[in-house]
Amino acid sequence: MFDLVGSLLMITLAAGTSLLYATLGEIFTEKSGILNLGIEGTMLMSALTAFTVSYYSGSLILAVFCAALTGGLLSLIHAIITVTLRGNQVVSGLSITLLGTGLSSFLGQRLGPESNGFTLFGLNAHRFHAIEIPLLSNIPFLGAFFHQDILTYLLYFLVPATWIFLYRSRYGLSLRAVGENPRTATAMGIHVMKERYIYTVFGGIMSGIGGAHLSLAYTPGWSENITGGRGWIVIALVIFAAWNPGRAMFGALLFGGINAIQFRLQASGTNIPSAFLNMLPYLITLVVLVLMNVSPRMQRRFTAPGALGRAYVPEDK
Repeated sequence: MFDLVGSLLMITLAAGTSLLYATLGEIFTEKSGILNLGIEGTMLMSALTAFTVSYYSGSLILAVFCAALTGGLLSLIHAIITVTLRGNQVVSGLSITLLGTGLSSFLGQRLGPESNGFTLFGLNAHRFHAIEIPLLSNIPFLGAFFHQDILTYLLYFLVPATWIFLYRSRYGLSLRAVGENPRTATAMGIHVMKERYIYTVFGGIMSGIGGAHLSLAYTPGWSENITGGRGWIVIALVIFAAWNPGRAMFGALLFGGINAIQFRLQASGTNIPSAFLNMLPYLITLVVLVLMNVSPRMQRRFTAPGALGRAYVPEDK
């Protein structure tokens, strides 16, 4: 029983890591008032970049850096379109997703399961391995938290640091002001355009690290559409978490737990369709959306940033 629960928890944490990185990044982006629907394409391109750089260079650090850079560059394109050119945020984000999906499929054709690159990558050491922390990893149930890869361990510090930054720092206050009412923020002396650029690009960097975790740790290697729709689940998680990093962690663990249970059920030969389990995060999000609209209390708790999705035109324009 202990082994079963421990193994499920280990898979849960591993599956939720890439989601949580991207979700934290999207929270920052949306807190600034920019909606980025290009996460799926960003994660795909970053996963491909991480795999390719790791395979040919043998450096995991360089691979993660290049994946983060790829995510940042794609989000920079989104920022130029939506912040400077004041283009439609939904259309721009969807375009990034289509670009990333198509380009990763085209560039990754020679890195698929039929190629030698994929097989060799699975046999060499160019991937993140789980690191056991002595004594702590032997604790029943909780020991699974201390048998993870380095990117997962970083989240143990990143989640509380993100919460402190957003709700207990002057910079977080400025960010929330930009997302709620950019004109008021401008009157306070905050450079709205600069803030939106910074946090849109930062969100892309975080999504890039999430993509890197997929191809370097969770499912090492490259295959077409390796994200499996995780970029869209991130959008749902942001809403489910009500733009709160702490709730985002529980949402990512929820999806990771569903993945872990799905793998276990499939291995046991269950007749429950895997598609049913995959749809549960979306179903929960729909329930939250319904509650947001029928319950005043829920509306107060799950209120999106006031200027989310709206282009900001400075008064001097």
